[in-house]
Amino acid sequence: MNPQKKVDLKLIIVGALGVGKTSLLHQYVHKTFYEEYQTTLGASILSKIIILGDTTLKLQIWDTGGQERFRSMVSTFYKGSDGCILAFDVTDLESFEALDIWRGDVLAKIVPMEQSYPMVLLGNKIDLADRKVPQEVARGWCKEKDIPYFEVSAKNDINVVQAFEMLASRALSRYRSILENHLIDSIKLSPDQSRSSCC
Repeated sequence: MNPQKKVDLKLIIVGALGVGKTSLLHQYVHKTFYEEYQTTLGASILSKIIILGDTTLKLQIWDTGGQERFRSMVSTFYKGSDGCILAFDVTDLESFEALDIWRGDVLAKIVPMEQSYPMVLLGNKIDLADRKVPQEVARGWCKEKDIPYFEVSAKNDINVVQAFEMLASRALSRYRSILENHLIDSIKLSPDQSRSSCC
């Protein structure tokens, strides 16, 4: 590991109320699952340090509340984010149908738009039997938008790490691309000055 390569990334997790955003985040950061449900008001933030290749990443992950009445307030937390996890509950069709709205809210706050903004979609609660959103439907939605899809269970820790780390990897690539473009744009090359000869 090269300790000089350290990058801070801000990731957000968004989706409808009750899809398990907080549970996914706690499973990823703390390897814990809480049975009792508490609504997130506004946002809460957890951090995790991971190593991808030769880079140490400090992930600051913002868990946003999914209540409709707080959506405009919560969307202010999206600014400056480097990547987004969109989450829905596979047993709740409405949470899936709302994904276009959540995705639109996030994309409206992202600058610069010219760089592709990394997102992954998580279909949570695959451990439950009463599934309402077929896997093929979710995959089709993701294919249209070129977003990776993961079927996950926060409760049973299925695919949670893989999903977060794919997003982190894509966010790091975007970060490097923006940094590289910024450096190229800031280099000013002066035109060749014609030299006069004395003889």
